[in-house]
Formats: sequence, structure tokens, C-alpha cells
Amino acid sequence: MILSKKEQECMKYFAGTELARQIHKEIQTDIAKLLAQGNRRPHLSVILVGDDHASHTYVRNKTRTASLLGMSSSTFFRPSSVSQEDLLELIDRLNKDMNISGLLVQLPLPGHINERAICNAVAPEKDVDGFHIVNIGKLCLDQKCMIPATAAAVWEIIRRTGDATVIMAHRCTPLLRLKELGNLADIVIAAAGVPHLITADMVKEGAMVIDVGINRVQDAVTGKLRLIGDVDFEAVKEKAGFITPVPGGVGPMTIAMVMKNTVTAAKNAPTY
Repeated sequence: MILSKKEQECMKYFAGTELARQIHKEIQTDIAKLLAQGNRRPHLSVILVGDDHASHTYVRNKTRTASLLGMSSSTFFRPSSVSQEDLLELIDRLNKDMNISGLLVQLPLPGHINERAICNAVAPEKDVDGFHIVNIGKLCLDQKCMIPATAAAVWEIIRRTGDATVIMAHRCTPLLRLKELGNLADIVIAAAGVPHLITADMVKEGAMVIDVGINRVQDAVTGKLRLIGDVDFEAVKEKAGFITPVPGGVGPMTIAMVMKNTVTAAKNAPTY
């Protein structure tokens, strides 16, 4: 069978929402089993500080997804003027609440608050973002832990769509060296926070390109802000064998992995 150009393009453009739906079904099955065994319904709590529009959107998407999957959730709003001490007290209270399975603090936080101190205050067993130093340390040692949701999302994309050799670089790698490495790589994962860092000449034919970057730039035509990734999508898509768009690629998968971590936390929670 000969595929049309449009059909070929559809095969290589990764729709994060579709794979996220598969994971959602798996999560719903896990929740049903938990409830059938007499366990508590998984509950996700989110702390949201300030009025950042993007943060409010992210939190709304997470709690809405939790509800659709059969979890309960709660959001604790605090003004941007909240003190670090008050925030730590709230986290401590939620850590001790046995009805809460998973807890996350939406980042970024105001400048007067130490984000690392806040992330480390969340109980490791409830840390569904996977940001606690204990979870990061265990991840580095290849031990069982809460894996950071975005990293887990990228791994799920690779695991469920194919596997290959990976070469790593970073945002300070010289562009010529980045081009050299990129043309050797079977998988290119861009997560530098630099708009259109990865161009077509940095990607070899047929490579898997996963764009984790989320950058807000002003549209030259409309003047409105729009989301773009770290990959020059329009140019790179002509060479890539598989590519994720922004938005709609890694984002939905990241939320799905937060949900999966919440169910894992509920499974591991002590019963009294």
C-alpha cells in the first residue's frame, strides 16, 4: 500500500494527547483496582502561589485530568506575597494529611521564596513532581523512586514508539559541536528553554526529535503571545522520522505522568 504524503506526515507527527489517553486508560484501571480492594481514592493536592497565567492554566489542566480519571483533587491558592515560612507550614500540614496521596507545588515561585527548600519540604512519598532531593538522588542511583513527570513523559514516548542510541549535550554546548552531535544522534531531546535552538542542519535524516521546550514569543503577525518549542518544527519536520509538536506533544504526556505518580503514591501509602 502506498501512503499519501499527508498520511506519511501523520505517522511521524506525534500527538501527545493520543498516547496520554492510552496511559489514562491504564490509570483508570489501576484506580478501579485500588477502590475494589477497599483503598482510598487517590487524591492530588496542588499549591498555587501568585497570579501567573501559565501556572493557573497548568494547574487547571492537572486537576481537570485528575477528575476525568476518577481521582479527587484540591488546590490551595496563596498570594505572591506569602512568606516562605507560611508556605512551609502549609506543606507540612498537607504532608501529614493521610487523605492526600500526591502533593505538588506549582513552579515557578516568587523570587523571595527558595524553590529548592520548598521542593525538599514535600514528603518524598507524596512528591508526584519528583523534585525532592531524595527522589532525584534515587533516580541517579537507579533506585525505585518518584520519577520527575517530564522525564518520565519523554521516556514513555521513546519506550512506546521505539528505541535507539542517545547522545547528550546541553544549552551551553557550542552550536558547531551541537550540530556535530545532533547529526550522529538517533534521538534528539531538546529541553534547553531556547526558542528554535535545534535547526534542520542539526538533525540527521529519520531521527526521532522530542521537543520539551516551552517558550512564549510574540507572534510577528498577530502581536499575541504564542507557544513554540526549542526545535524549529517547520524545518526539522522535513528531516525527522518522528517529531513532537509544541504545544500538544510532551505536555499532555507530562500531565499523564503526574497522574500516574499520584496513583503510585496512593498504592504505596500506609493503611490504617
